[in-house]
Amino acid sequence: MNLHEYQGKELLNSFGVRIQRGIVATTAEEAVFAAEKLNNETGTSFWVLKAQVHAGGRGKGGGVKVVSSSEDAVSSAEKMFGMNLITPQTGKKGKTVNRVYIENGSEIEKELYLSCLVDRATSKIAFIVSKMGGMDIEAVAKDTPDEITTVMIEPSKGVSDTDLEKMSIALNLDKNLSNEFSSLIENLYRFFVEKDASLLEINPLIITKDQNLLCLDAKVNFDDNALFRHPEIEKLRDLNEEDQYEQEAAKYDLAYIKLDGNIGCMVNGAGLAMASLDIIKMYGGDPANFLDVGGGATKEKVSNAFQIILSDESVKGILVNIFGGIMRCDIIAEGIVAAAKELKISVPLVVRLEGTNVEEGKSILNNSGIDIVSAIDLDDAAKKIVKLV
Repeated sequence: MNLHEYQGKELLNSFGVRIQRGIVATTAEEAVFAAEKLNNETGTSFWVLKAQVHAGGRGKGGGVKVVSSSEDAVSSAEKMFGMNLITPQTGKKGKTVNRVYIENGSEIEKELYLSCLVDRATSKIAFIVSKMGGMDIEAVAKDTPDEITTVMIEPSKGVSDTDLEKMSIALNLDKNLSNEFSSLIENLYRFFVEKDASLLEINPLIITKDQNLLCLDAKVNFDDNALFRHPEIEKLRDLNEEDQYEQEAAKYDLAYIKLDGNIGCMVNGAGLAMASLDIIKMYGGDPANFLDVGGGATKEKVSNAFQIILSDESVKGILVNIFGGIMRCDIIAEGIVAAAKELKISVPLVVRLEGTNVEEGKSILNNSGIDIVSAIDLDDAAKKIVKLV
């Protein structure tokens, strides 16, 4: 689950992390009121208006504006609200801006990069830091990898003095910031663990001209499997920022991700699903989705999966790739036939079955009276569906 910047900052601030004062608005009038209120409270001479969407690179798409007057604030806010913001992370369709965060301007001396994530290779929490903040960190990693430092945190010990020293040296911090930096890292680590976060990215973390550390941006993701422990975070979910098909799939415990192609895919097992997408691409096709029905799918679950796939108007054909281990192929075949009849599937349907009760499953498909194209293996299935669409 993702949060908006302003939501992430509010949570971090509750853990003692220093942020810039800001107010979220949903209309241009609210944005102007927020700017004036900030001016009255803090005496700031300029503000930053930030489009609130679940994507990075907002500045490149016109989603971040610096203003120094109420007139500029209302002009920028009016342009920002309702705009279709396209960034490197939104894809071609972009995202509609419904909220704008108005934040006090900051006098910046230096921009740094700081993130925290779960390293799957070691099952540890890792801090990633760089003194080259405020830019595309992927480009930094590609062009100047030596400028990025990763520090693994030992779970049994937490953040140690050695860990802090490594990060401080990598960021080239002055000694006068040591205590503040130590508190920042310890608070971020505590937040990350207690709230079951999966990613925390602060870019930039700035050193202000009056020598303070300030989190100027915050990208926060949480482990969906742990949200039952955090109803206060679940309440922050913005469904307008989430794909409608993915929301529907979640109701039926289906792992679904919308893609840009026209070949719908229904597969059991994440690894097999990824292999299916790869081989479709290899033969010149474009997958419309990733959909894993899991290892214990029922007829009802298969039917729900078909409904979600077919609700996407871009789908011009469907590939079903099932390896029956725990799952029986005859049960899957019954679900496919029932769904095809109920939904009156009119697009080409290619099915590859293998595993437990596979012959029974193939017999059910062949005797269904439905136009289903059988495939002998994944390679054959991919070739057939690409040719048919």
